[in-house]
Amino acid sequence: MGGVDDSGWMRVAVSLARECPPSDTAFSVGAVIVGADGAELSRGFSREGGDLAVHAEEAALGKLADGDPRLAGATIYSTLEPCTARSSRPRTCTELIIAARLARVVIAWREPALFVADCQGVELLTAAGIPVTELPEFAAEAAAPNRHLVR
Repeated sequence: MGGVDDSGWMRVAVSLARECPPSDTAFSVGAVIVGADGAELSRGFSREGGDLAVHAEEAALGKLADGDPRLAGATIYSTLEPCTARSSRPRTCTELIIAARLARVVIAWREPALFVADCQGVELLTAAGIPVTELPEFAAEAAAPNRHLVR
């Protein structure tokens, strides 16, 4: 897992976040899932395909079959900490990642307390045995498409 190019894949996720249609009620987030072999499995971004409720991680996971064996060794790169509360779907992105049995999560920044008072994505993933790596050097780029929300 350490041989994967974390910075390169986070750059891909950041570019995906820039593709999000703007919203006053949700963050613009990009996500890419990379297999154990270092090859891209899927990608997604917030509000992709006109679904105003879809989150980036959910969009990326939704493009792969449930139980896809490649997910067990995969890493998801997300520009924002996976959500732990949402009203628009029955499962949070953190729950979806745990259910998919992803091997690792890499994020650029922690969710600010704008929509959810205390996001616990990192803590819940870690408790489920999924290591989380934070790349704070990408936080400003990841936050850029959200400047209208977070000042």
